[in-house]
Amino acid sequence: MSKDLDQHILDLKLELPPAPEPAGVYCPALIVGEFIYVSGHVPFLMDGKSCVQGRVGTDLSVEEGQQAARMTGCAVLATLKKTLGSLNRVKRIVKTFGMVNADAETIKGMECVTVVNGFSNLMMEVFGPELGVGARSAVGMATLPQNTPVEVEAVFQIVE
Repeated sequence: MSKDLDQHILDLKLELPPAPEPAGVYCPALIVGEFIYVSGHVPFLMDGKSCVQGRVGTDLSVEEGQQAARMTGCAVLATLKKTLGSLNRVKRIVKTFGMVNADAETIKGMECVTVVNGFSNLMMEVFGPELGVGARSAVGMATLPQNTPVEVEAVFQIVE
């Protein structure tokens, strides 16, 4: 990719939270060959410790869930930058797995897809429409850690 992604983040006026520390026994990101696997991230606030909480369809609207997914994307970008030293090492997004803390009584249609679009749209803004769109799953869950509305894990291709 020819554009400077670190500068592009500044140009987009994106504020990245501190890269979250592991809350269990796992790596926030793991490089294997030309891929970096990013563990599940949630929508951290700028303090890097607190996160958005609530179930979509009960506590939060679909739009609020979508905003939380965008915030999750910022946390993923922070982890990528911390692990790689620069976002310029990212070639493209390969796969996204988005999980939505959804109320099964009110969230029955495409709402989970719409929520995870908050993450996917951010990746497209950062990496562009060709390299910022990859394979994706978006599913509803009965609960997520810390009662967060969304959790996203992703795989990126990187420059070794």
